[in-house]
Amino acid sequence: MIDPETVARIVNFLTGVGLFALMLATGLRSTWKEVLASLRDIRLAGRSLAANFVIVPAIASGLLWAFQTEPLVAVGFLILAACPGAPVSPPMTALARGDVPLAIGQMVLLAGLSAVLSPALLGLLLRQAPGDHGLSINSLAIIGTLLVAQALPLAIGLSVRQFSPASADWWSRSVGRIANIVLLAVVVLLLWRERGTMAATPARAWFGMLLWLALSLVVGWLMGGPARPARIALALTTGVRNAAVGLVIVNSSFPGTAAVNAVVSFALVSIVGGLLFAVALAVLTSDRGIPARGVPVSEEPAR
Repeated sequence: MIDPETVARIVNFLTGVGLFALMLATGLRSTWKEVLASLRDIRLAGRSLAANFVIVPAIASGLLWAFQTEPLVAVGFLILAACPGAPVSPPMTALARGDVPLAIGQMVLLAGLSAVLSPALLGLLLRQAPGDHGLSINSLAIIGTLLVAQALPLAIGLSVRQFSPASADWWSRSVGRIANIVLLAVVVLLLWRERGTMAATPARAWFGMLLWLALSLVVGWLMGGPARPARIALALTTGVRNAAVGLVIVNSSFPGTAAVNAVVSFALVSIVGGLLFAVALAVLTSDRGIPARGVPVSEEPAR
């Protein structure tokens, strides 16, 4: 039987490797043009940043106070509140027939900024967390970790795509598979380790997680402006948080605590909930005959 400390070390190592590979694959699939295009509409970019780094964390803090959440559990949720830019948001946006280029640009922008902003924001959120817990993080250490494991591979991938698109296409598939396998192994290990705690999670807690996800999706939708494809893109990039970054932070700062279970639980809720939201929108837009922006729609054969 593997002792808990060994499992924790394995999880920490695999999470770091998985995040590096995931960000490298993300950069290889994206372009600087897409990132810069998402900044051309200054108002839209500002609303997205406000939604992800101000409003969603504020909603999380409010719900944690309302539900009187235990300190370490609250820490797990606050970690994800401070970590936007989930790499799964562009595929979900494509499924929902939203603005895919905008989703890609926003995801890369948020993921890049979160390497510096998330630790600082998390430090602020922890001071406002419910309970007299005295918990804190080493923001500088986390910033250093995220710069190496997140910002650096993202920049490398974008640069390779810029100067050698053919190489980027090949490497993105290989690196993407590695990232998926490694992060899947992390999730399986964490689910196995936290199985007892997750099984004992009360229905009230699951309701709170669903409520937070729903409110976050609504915030993103409202911040997307009048265009429906942009609303879909911002709803999903805002509602689905970056579980890979959250796992790096929680496993390095609060290993083996209830905070880990909170991160894993909400990561599952946000991914499954975001996917269901995307499917529902896909059905609605299909009924209305609305094409997605940035995704080719096959024409019906002439009769």
